[in-house]
Amino acid sequence: MSATPSSSLRALAEITFDAGAIIMRHYKAPSVETRQKDDSSPVTAADEEAEAFILQRLRTAFAGIPIIAEEEAAAGRVASVDTKFFLVDPLDGTKEFISRNGEFTVNIAEIENDKPVRGVVYAPAIGRLFMGEVGAGAWEIKGDKLDWSAAKPIATRKPASDGWVAVASRSHRDAKTDEYLAAYKIKDFAAAGSSLKFCLVAAAEADIYPRTGRTMEWDTAAGHAVLAAAGGSVTTLDGGPFLYGKKAEAFANSFFVAKGTA
Repeated sequence: MSATPSSSLRALAEITFDAGAIIMRHYKAPSVETRQKDDSSPVTAADEEAEAFILQRLRTAFAGIPIIAEEEAAAGRVASVDTKFFLVDPLDGTKEFISRNGEFTVNIAEIENDKPVRGVVYAPAIGRLFMGEVGAGAWEIKGDKLDWSAAKPIATRKPASDGWVAVASRSHRDAKTDEYLAAYKIKDFAAAGSSLKFCLVAAAEADIYPRTGRTMEWDTAAGHAVLAAAGGSVTTLDGGPFLYGKKAEAFANSFFVAKGTA
């Protein structure tokens, strides 16, 4: 394991952090302008401005690597991807952003050979930035500054003998999720929005996060990378590999479970 984040991971963290500042400017405005996309999900000016910023920075810092980004994909602009590409969600948890509960994130992930190898998840309203590089480690920086000296290593935990802590979506928990969790000895629930759920497992604040609702690759890749780097796993519900670059499915995910144990 590496003692500090690599230069590539730091570059992704800096881009993510700066995009968070753009989002916070919108978040602190008197009102949030919202419209519905074709799939009936909400989008705001914050999503669009942050994504344009991220795309420009990634293309400068990592020239030639394709990028699949949520709002670009929604507009029908989908890059051709090969063995290496980025997945970007400029504002994961738009509903949390609109309701102003603070649990929204900026997500950037790097994919190699269908798997996330680096990822950054930043929740600017609550001052938590998580980053991970598979094979090197995972870290968290708390606060409103990107202070590398404050980067704290994080790692998953084994569930306690008296039961597991499950983390569930604040917006999307359903009966299927509860049915899946019935197979485990769940002693407590933690609720969180956006990709923060992966990060709570990565930081040993929870043990399991199942998702039986619809998600897209840009929703999950960064959190998946952080969790995998921290020692956890993300699989399909039946334990199969959870892969990325699914062009035939328009980058839609199957149901999955994230655990603190690999």
